[in-house]
Formats: sequence, C-alpha cells, structure tokens
Amino acid sequence: MDRIVYDRMAEHDSSHWWYVARRDILADYIGRYAGLPKGARILEIGCGTGHNLPMLGAFGSVEAIEIDPAAAVIASKRLGKPVLDAPLPELPGVERGVYDMIAVLDVVEHIQDDVAALKAMADCLKPGGKILITVPAHQWMWSAHDTVNHHHRRYSKATLRAAIGKAGLKHNGLRYFNSLLFPLAAASRIAGRIMGKDDSDDSPPPGPVNTLFGGVFRLERHLIGRIPLTPGVSIITLASK
Repeated sequence: MDRIVYDRMAEHDSSHWWYVARRDILADYIGRYAGLPKGARILEIGCGTGHNLPMLGAFGSVEAIEIDPAAAVIASKRLGKPVLDAPLPELPGVERGVYDMIAVLDVVEHIQDDVAALKAMADCLKPGGKILITVPAHQWMWSAHDTVNHHHRRYSKATLRAAIGKAGLKHNGLRYFNSLLFPLAAASRIAGRIMGKDDSDDSPPPGPVNTLFGGVFRLERHLIGRIPLTPGVSIITLASK
C-alpha cells in the first residue's frame, strides 16, 4: 500500500465509522460462527496499525504479521509484543499446524497469488481451524482507493469461492456486508467517474455524518448470516480445511 494509506489508518482507525463499526460486526460474526475454543490461538495477517488486535484478543491469544515497518511499530505497541514480518504467500518462519483462527481482513486482494496464500494459511491451522476472510466486492467498483491500496482485484462471490476451492478449503457461506450503505458507495463511485473526480481520500466525513454512517453500518451485525443481505461493498466468510 502507498505510505499515505498507512498514515491515514494510524490517524483514523479509532474514529472512522468504517473501522469502528466493522470491528463490532467482526466480533459478533466470530462469536456466532467461529466456534473458537477457550484460549484460542489467533493470528492476524496484514494487521496494519493493529486496530483489530484488541477485538481479536477477546477471543484468545493473538499474534500478528505486518510487513510495513512503520505500521508494525504501531501494531507492536498495541499488541504488547513484536509483530512478525512474514510476507504472503509463503509465510516464512510462521509455525504450521498451530492456529485456531487466522484473520485476513481485506488482505487477500493484495496478494497476486491468492490461492497460494490461502494454502499457506491452511497449513498453519490446527485441525478444525478456520480462516476469517473479508475482501472488497465487485470489480466494477474499482477506483483510486484500490490503486493506492495496491489491490490486485476486487472479488465476486464466484471468484472468491473459486480461490477458496482451489486452495483445498471449504467455506461456511459467502455473505455480503456493508450492504445498507452500498447504494451510496456505488453512486459515489459512478459519480466520481462521470465527473472525473476519482478520489482515494478515505478520511472520515464530518462528525454527525461519521456517527450516522457508523450507526447504519453497525446494524448489520444483527443481520449477517441471519438474513441474506443485498450486494454490499465487501464479502465475509470463514474457510476451513
């Protein structure tokens, strides 16, 4: 990712509606579907500035990987111990067969060989372990945001299902999320193209709007997996061997 992406993440990951609401959604999803044992061993790959680590820590003992040096320093402070530097798809030096859950939260789209990356993660799981995956959806929504984040692709359910299957994994259902705000996001992307103002700036909106968007997005924690959501900005699933 471009340096500015990490800088914005460090500045806004505790206040931006997307980060804050998504953590609540992920925590609810893990609690309902991951079936983690007490004291689970968890690894987050591509943890960025470590903003998800306290949330994941509620479910067990957490380790993390981040290959950007500056972001890794921030993440290490939040984690209370050094994060690892082990790039995908090989994950060199990462223990095999030891994790109850690996979290890759908007990470797989950064890896050119996503199937090899998923295979390497699968090798690191205990029997019965799971990979929590979120990815951006809909290739037609490609924008400057994807470019500065060094994405290789956005996914459809079909392409994510294919990558998971080629890696020798099964999933618990591919579900859209960030669906309630999807019409606004789609309209913004389309309008930006028409007006020639495709902007990568993902700073939070003004306070009241930030609060409103966070509240709407957070509502989805009650819906994901319980009812089929309409197309959303992202896709979530749990994959296992």
